[in-house]
Amino acid sequence: MFSLLLAGVVVGIVISGRATDQPNIIARTPAAAVAKAEPEAQAIAPAATTGPDFTRVAAQTVRAVTNISSVQVVRRSASPFANDPFFQYFFGDQSEMFGRSRAEQSLGSGVVISPDGFVVTNNHVIGDDVAEVTVSVGDHRDVKAKIIGVDSWTDLGLLKIDATNLPVIPWGDSSKLKVAEWVLAVGNPFSLNQTVTLGIVSALGRANVGITQYEDFIQTDAAINPGNSGGALINSRGELIGINTAIFSQSGGYQGIGFAVPSNLVRRVVDDLKQFGRVRRGSIGFVNTIPLTGRLADELRAPKTDGIVVDQMSRDSVAYRNGLEPGDIIVAVNGTTITDPSQFVRLIADANIGSTAQITIVREGRRSTLKIPIEAQQERRIRRR
Repeated sequence: MFSLLLAGVVVGIVISGRATDQPNIIARTPAAAVAKAEPEAQAIAPAATTGPDFTRVAAQTVRAVTNISSVQVVRRSASPFANDPFFQYFFGDQSEMFGRSRAEQSLGSGVVISPDGFVVTNNHVIGDDVAEVTVSVGDHRDVKAKIIGVDSWTDLGLLKIDATNLPVIPWGDSSKLKVAEWVLAVGNPFSLNQTVTLGIVSALGRANVGITQYEDFIQTDAAINPGNSGGALINSRGELIGINTAIFSQSGGYQGIGFAVPSNLVRRVVDDLKQFGRVRRGSIGFVNTIPLTGRLADELRAPKTDGIVVDQMSRDSVAYRNGLEPGDIIVAVNGTTITDPSQFVRLIADANIGSTAQITIVREGRRSTLKIPIEAQQERRIRRR
């Protein structure tokens, strides 16, 4: 009987030890010993690790991020044959004849960049054929806004509201950004005002993503969702280093890949919109280029695969008049090696109007340099109300 009792106690101790996953000595340490050991345990315990504290930065910046609502007039065709390819082939778009107008609302974010009421946002937040734009500032006032100008190439727009002493976010220098640097995205996703999300800079100079014509994006994993467009990307010093513009998503929601227009580019666009109502860019006429692949390089007798290929161009363009032809391989502009079509677009657009671009090409295996004048770009004007 005693042996059975002893065996039960031993089994109980073993089961208890496994359940707590702790050595038996802890369970049998006298209370006095535990009390004596506590100070030593506290002394050697590792300090708790915490993430970066952006509470001050958020408090200083959220009030300068606005909610923007625009009402657009959209014409919808009332014809029962509107989607019939046969009807469209013969009659084209007859929305003005058979259509009806209706108002659609667009929601997004904006950033106050001056105390006297200048607000920068995305062009797609403002929209086309706009009837009304309203900006909700930090103290929850709804103020009617005037459209100063928009730029479809960078998807930026500038608004002006009649207000003073508004909170602003100071400009930062986006050229000093580094990959893996902490950033905050502030905006109004799904109309949830002044939402702050945290992430890092995932990449710089991101292009060829098919968002805009002029692409030089900051990529971030800070959560950006519908409604964040036009909001602020802020560094750890509380400076504006980008305007959130787009996300890459297969679901329509956040998937960790967002894009922002760098602040240095935003400032150039804003300055032109203030002064001219549009952005002045250089142009050599319509020239469409494609990447140079190994197969194309062999077909065009290129000595190597650096550069881009002129795929299409206009005969009326200044580029064609000065010697550039389809099939030419562009390898450099003003001494800068060309690696992709987006880079070529940016270099021409940023060139001074009236200057001459030295464009180095390879044609039938021979290298030469063309001198092509830079003209003012003619951008399609969007009708505004």
